[in-house]
Formats: sequence, structure tokens, C-alpha cells
Amino acid sequence: MSAVTERLFTLADEQYRRFQTPLLPSVDPARIIGVRTPILRKLAKELAGTAEAEAFLRDLPHTYYEENNLHAFLVEQIQDYDACIAAIDAFLPYVDNWSTCDGWSPKVLKKYPEEVLVKILEWMASDLPYTVRFGIGMLQRYFLDERFDAAYLDWVAAVDREEYYVRMMVAWYFATALAKQYEATLPYIEEGRLPHWTHNKTIQKAVESYRVTAEQKAYLKTLKKVAVD
Repeated sequence: MSAVTERLFTLADEQYRRFQTPLLPSVDPARIIGVRTPILRKLAKELAGTAEAEAFLRDLPHTYYEENNLHAFLVEQIQDYDACIAAIDAFLPYVDNWSTCDGWSPKVLKKYPEEVLVKILEWMASDLPYTVRFGIGMLQRYFLDERFDAAYLDWVAAVDREEYYVRMMVAWYFATALAKQYEATLPYIEEGRLPHWTHNKTIQKAVESYRVTAEQKAYLKTLKKVAVD
């Protein structure tokens, strides 16, 4: 066990571990230590740039859920774009749950939108479900505001995967798009361009959003599909 892993065990909170375990059904409970995210982020900032951190980043695969999250938070600290992308690509094959997948967002990516779009398409075309989910998540995070293009909606709509956590991310993306780019996104719901489950889940999540108006929510509810595929 590395010194970093030993340190994670000293930061464990058993009550938090018991709370967290049911939320991560794809993770073996024996792999959950129970370290809170703010503590992991603080540790990542402390370790960033050290030889210890570099060794930890090379030591893949990790055993524990918190090791993976710490790894992700260390990658967030990388300021060089090429080095950060290399670290992301090295790590993504080992991401095995929604929380690790969604919980990090390297800030350097914001500075290179054109390059990142190329990588997003690459990630979304992966055979690995959490790599696909990460790609959609980056498109959602960085390209639904001033850098939005309606073509990106087609990118996500074209994702044809059966994995629950990929379908859920597609629905989350479209629900967020309804909140931020309603007029451009609405035809995908009105015209039934999404699969049945994803269509209804998108409406559900949009209706739950405080960023969608009451009038919009009322209309979206009328578009829910009743028949089961």
C-alpha cells in the first residue's frame, strides 16, 4: 500500500462510508474507504506537482474508489493542456462509476475549446461507457452557453448506447440544454428524436430543474411518451 493510500485510510469517516456505499452500486463496498470530497480536494492541492503525486498518477489501476477520485482531482491541477489531456486519456479507462466520472473538470480545458471539441468527439466514440459519459459531460459543462452550437445536440442524440449511466447522461445533457438553449433543444422533444426512455427521463429532469420556467414545464409534460418501446 502506497503512502498516499495509507493517508487516505487515516482520513476515513465510517459513517460517511456507510452513507456513500448505496449511492455507488457499481463499486464493490470493500473498495470504498469513506473520505469526504472536500478532504480529497484539499489533499490533491497539497500533493499537486510533487514527486509523490507523479508516482501516484502512474500507479494505475488503483484499488480504492477514493484513490480514483484523488487521481481525478490531481489531474484537475495540471495546467499544461497537452499534459492534462494525456493524463485524462490514461485515466479514463479505469473510471468505473458515475461519481468519479462526473466529479472532476480540468479547468485548462476551457482555454482550448477547439481542441477540446475534437477530444469530446473521440471520447463519445469510445467503447467504454464512462469515457462516453465523460465526453458528454464535458460538452454539457463547456459548450451549452456562449460556445453553444446546435450541431452539438446532434452529437449527443447520435449516441446509441444501452448502458444506464450513458443513457442517463444523455438525458441530463438534454435537460440542461432545455434549461439553457430551450428553442434549439425543444424540437428534439417535440419530434421524438430521442429513444423512449431517454425522452421521458429528459422531460422528468427538465421539470425538476429550477432553470426551466413553469410554462415550459407544463408544455414539456404534455410531450411525455406513454407507449413503452
